Amino acid sequence: MRFARQALAFQIGLVALVTAIGFVLVASLLDRTLVDQYGQRAVGVARAVAADAGLADAVARGDLATVRETAERTRAATGALFVVVADRAGIRLAHPDPDRVGEPVSTDPSWVLAGHEVVDVQRGTLGLSARGKVPLRTADGTIVGQVSIGFDDEHIHTAFLRLAGTAAAFTGGALVVGVAGAGWLTRLLKRRTLGLEPQELAELVRQREAVLYGIGEGVLAVDADGRVSVRNREAERLLDTTIEVGAPAGSLDIPARLRDVLADRKPADNLITVAGDRVLVVNHRSVVRDGIDLGGVLTLRDRTDLEALSRELDSVRGMTDTLRAQRHEFTNRLHTLSGLLQTGRHQEAVEYVQALSSGSVAGLGPAAESVRDPYLVAFLSAKKAGAVEKGVELELGETSWVPAPVVAPVEVMTVVGNLVDNAIDAARLGAARPARVEVDLLADGTALHVSVVDTGDGVPEALREEIFTEGVSSKGGQGRGLGLALCRQAARGLGGDVRLVDSAEGGAVFVAELPGVLGTADREAEL
Repeated sequence: MRFARQALAFQIGLVALVTAIGFVLVASLLDRTLVDQYGQRAVGVARAVAADAGLADAVARGDLATVRETAERTRAATGALFVVVADRAGIRLAHPDPDRVGEPVSTDPSWVLAGHEVVDVQRGTLGLSARGKVPLRTADGTIVGQVSIGFDDEHIHTAFLRLAGTAAAFTGGALVVGVAGAGWLTRLLKRRTLGLEPQELAELVRQREAVLYGIGEGVLAVDADGRVSVRNREAERLLDTTIEVGAPAGSLDIPARLRDVLADRKPADNLITVAGDRVLVVNHRSVVRDGIDLGGVLTLRDRTDLEALSRELDSVRGMTDTLRAQRHEFTNRLHTLSGLLQTGRHQEAVEYVQALSSGSVAGLGPAAESVRDPYLVAFLSAKKAGAVEKGVELELGETSWVPAPVVAPVEVMTVVGNLVDNAIDAARLGAARPARVEVDLLADGTALHVSVVDTGDGVPEALREEIFTEGVSSKGGQGRGLGLALCRQAARGLGGDVRLVDSAEGGAVFVAELPGVLGTADREAEL
């Protein structure tokens, strides 16, 4: 039997048991109450009859006619089963059955003749009845006999059946209401539990706990009202915040892009976002079961290590491409010099060598000689080659000076690379021509100061305060607004920062301070 039916049967049985017990208690109370009422009624009538002084005098005189007339009149008026009057010897002077007159009463009259009243239910010559007995006194208080009045037990039984029937009707109504309520509660329980059995619910809870706390992904679920319904510890760790179940999603201390995803309730696939010092991949799905909106589920994956490895790989690939280009260029120069020597043009060969000696490193200009770090030189050389393909001229500022090697190439390339890429795109899309980007690198002890200037159209005034916020971009479109957020994240991770500075010539100027990213002279000697 399914749990819903078990619950229904149990509730119906419980309601039936409670109503049955209640009916039995009410019936018992009614029976005792009716017996007591009829007994009190009997003794009350007996007191009224005994209060008649003429009856006491008639008993004292032995006037049987007056006694019998008074007893019959009382019996007829009250509907009593009997009205019996006896003298001090316990001999009946009046009785509904004339044949019983002159006989002793059926019960011991001594207690009543001693001046006490009696109320009880006894069986006499006329059957079972509720009786009331009182002493009969003359005007001076002398007890001359007793008055006994009884009401037929059938009257009590009839009144009991009438009241019990009314109580039974109310009990039956209560039973029907209880059964209907049990049925409604069972249907409500079934609907609220989606028709699942208790063991299925328990299994779901165990599975949910195993999944939520056994996987390496963060899970954040929001119900249809926009409140957090489920979250695991991994989600709190990745978002670096405390999430309370039941809290509105709009009040969570999470990146704005994630709040927008939860608010829009739209699917999101592999959305990249930045939370604290982590790069996260986010997916969002809405959950609907049997046409009922159950909210949505957000999954979070940590991509920080992968992103760092990707940036380092990009840096190495750029350096490799630059070295490959330099090798080809060096081969061409050797072929040119060999040809000049083989043809006997020694003077032209000397001039060619002198021109090569005074030329720039990898096309970055004279300032390239002041940058000793191979990462920076190779990286900027690769960026220059890419910029030329886009019609943008990339130059290294004349004031650049970096005498020591970079000891944190991944973070430095993240900051410089994002700033340079944004500057190249801004210069290419800007109205000014020629399109130029100038990069200045200046060492200050172990700190590196970076300045990137472009000839683009600049950053709109409305976006200046939010340009480093994830998802905000002056270019617009989907999937943008992540580069500068990563750039600032990397810089602040080193204890530095990245800022936007106004440019008097138009375009944009971004400056970055990266403390502790350069080595010392000893480190340079080792390299």
